[in-house]
Amino acid sequence: MAASRRTFMTSLAAAAAAGLPSVAALAQGYPDRAIRLVVPFAAGGNADIVGRIVAEVISSALGQPTVVENKAGAGGGTGAEFVARSAPDGYTLLIASNGPLTVNPFVNPNLSYDPLKDFAPIALTSYVPHVPIISAKLGPTTLAQLIALGKTRPLTFATSGVGSATHMTLERFKHATGANITHVPYRSGGALLPDVISGNVDGAMTELSTSIELHKGGQARILGVAAAKRSRLAPDIATFDEQGVKGFTAQSFVGVVVPAQTPPAIVDRLQAVIAKGLAPGSPSAAKLTGIGAELASAEQMTAAGFAAFIKNDYEEMRAAAKLAGIGAK
Repeated sequence: MAASRRTFMTSLAAAAAAGLPSVAALAQGYPDRAIRLVVPFAAGGNADIVGRIVAEVISSALGQPTVVENKAGAGGGTGAEFVARSAPDGYTLLIASNGPLTVNPFVNPNLSYDPLKDFAPIALTSYVPHVPIISAKLGPTTLAQLIALGKTRPLTFATSGVGSATHMTLERFKHATGANITHVPYRSGGALLPDVISGNVDGAMTELSTSIELHKGGQARILGVAAAKRSRLAPDIATFDEQGVKGFTAQSFVGVVVPAQTPPAIVDRLQAVIAKGLAPGSPSAAKLTGIGAELASAEQMTAAGFAAFIKNDYEEMRAAAKLAGIGAK
């Protein structure tokens, strides 16, 4: 346990023993300084975009700055470990997504944190479907054509990193289609896009939110949406299922968690702020849907609802890792 956490918990115990204000009383003054919101990926990707929208929501509601810090590395694990080891006082939050919470446990045998025990869920905010986007120079205009090309020669496909949600989706796609695809990991979803445009890689498996404008501008081509239905932002793009890859769906989710043992009163306050700020029809909700994200349901925006969502996705990723031949617990 980190020194900062020990100090915090020791102080609370001492306060209780001395008859000083309880945890709940201390939480009533929250927040009285800036809040740190850690995005465990580099700037430019889906988690970063959503994180900055959430930061605006929190700052506006609580009257204190919410500073976004990008701590990339290890498929989101570097930032996640940092938050897990931070003081459970509500001043260090994590933008939580598939990579650090539900994928890393099955690709990293030496994970330094427990995604199911070291965090207290606050709220799921949104999720966005995965899409294969290719260089306009490559040729295919349908998913079937891409798969056929991948059976005649190797293709290079980028993702936002080893152990990322899009990496897992790429492995599942390879298994489902038999296409010969070599994985090329990058540091973030935003970092890989220039190489897709230039043709340095044949394509990428990424989020719709980070690639839709390139598709609309003709700089690159999205060949399918891994969702149950077509996106409102791109109704011209058929789903995987419509193109013969039956039942294939994949998405990146984004939510907010804090270190375990954070006072429930603080968890409840943050949850209420996020749920209200992202309510359907709000300006922040419009920003999320404007980038192709689907808003979480009211239940998923609760702490209990997000916890259940995480556990379900965790088990789905366990199965996906086994299917893809990736070492799993």
